[in-house]
Amino acid sequence: MKACHAFVSLFVLLLSFSATSNSAYNMRQGVTDISQNVYQLHMTIFLICCVIGVIVFAVMFWALIHHRKSKGAIAAQFHESTKVEILWTAIPFVILVVMAIPATKTLIAMEDASKADLTIKVTGSQWKWHYEYMGHDVDFYSVLSTPREQMNDKEEKGEHYLLEVDKALVIPTGKKVRFLMTSDDVIHSWWVPDFAVKKDANPGFINEAWTNVNEVGIYRGQCAELCGKDHGFMPIVVDARAPDEFDLWLAQAKQQKSIEAAASAALLDQTLSKEELMAVGEQVYMGYCAACHQPTGMGLPGVFPALKGSPMVTGDLQPHIDILLNGKPGTAMQAFGKQLSIKQIAGVITYKRNSWGNDTGEVVQPSQIQLEIDATKEKEQ
Repeated sequence: MKACHAFVSLFVLLLSFSATSNSAYNMRQGVTDISQNVYQLHMTIFLICCVIGVIVFAVMFWALIHHRKSKGAIAAQFHESTKVEILWTAIPFVILVVMAIPATKTLIAMEDASKADLTIKVTGSQWKWHYEYMGHDVDFYSVLSTPREQMNDKEEKGEHYLLEVDKALVIPTGKKVRFLMTSDDVIHSWWVPDFAVKKDANPGFINEAWTNVNEVGIYRGQCAELCGKDHGFMPIVVDARAPDEFDLWLAQAKQQKSIEAAASAALLDQTLSKEELMAVGEQVYMGYCAACHQPTGMGLPGVFPALKGSPMVTGDLQPHIDILLNGKPGTAMQAFGKQLSIKQIAGVITYKRNSWGNDTGEVVQPSQIQLEIDATKEKEQ
């Protein structure tokens, strides 16, 4: 009778685990076959561990209750038992083998990035992601878009606080998408829980991962590596669309790139006002520069230099343009020549040279930036 009650209790316990399988405290089931396999593997091993725990503790408490001194129990005197030693070695071995077979199959499947329908190169840098659609001439940077006011507790935090970007990675559903992971600076880690994908992006190396999303939707993740002081400001947003919608987006992205190239060419013959450049520059600065140099331009002493009163910012223009275009090796100062348009670079330089008391009065035009870019290309050749 007692054994019957024990089995009923165990059955109720297992049912309660199943009922809470979709709770916020459990692993996500995800939207890919791999994520489903990982979830089922997790639940299977978890339940095996629970059953082992229930059996072990049941035997232990039964022994404590029925062989206590107050009942006159006398401890048995024995030292070794070959049968017991064989059993407590063989049983765990069998359990581990049973657990290892599905785990190995899942791990092998997770690493098989062959026969992909689409390949995307993912490059991490402090603190943004660069996505390049291999063979399609489409690439862009994805940067945190949470307003600075929310970070400074001056506005109420949004629903997706620190998990929103200006440009999401767009992929098709029902297609195998291969990711090539690398980094421009330090180690990052591209992690989207709903895909069961978490892969390190190491500078100088390329790692592979893949996904095949079953459901249309927006999926969020973030860098899972301690990549610097603003590690928490490096989100990932993936927009999974139906194949025909993805093809339309890809065609529009290619068209948009051509339009932006034509617009940049047209800027070479234009003279933009200081007000327009300052507005563009402030937006770029808050999105790309404020994390290190701070919104006040004061930087972080000993880590990131101040821009307020800086000889680099208030002095000769050419070195200022050069460091923004090409970065500074050995430091956290990145090369923004490929990340920003010539209008954005002209705007942010104008903004820096006319903010926080840096009243140089200089207005930098896109044509000046293009001249520096052309000069740099000539040197490289």
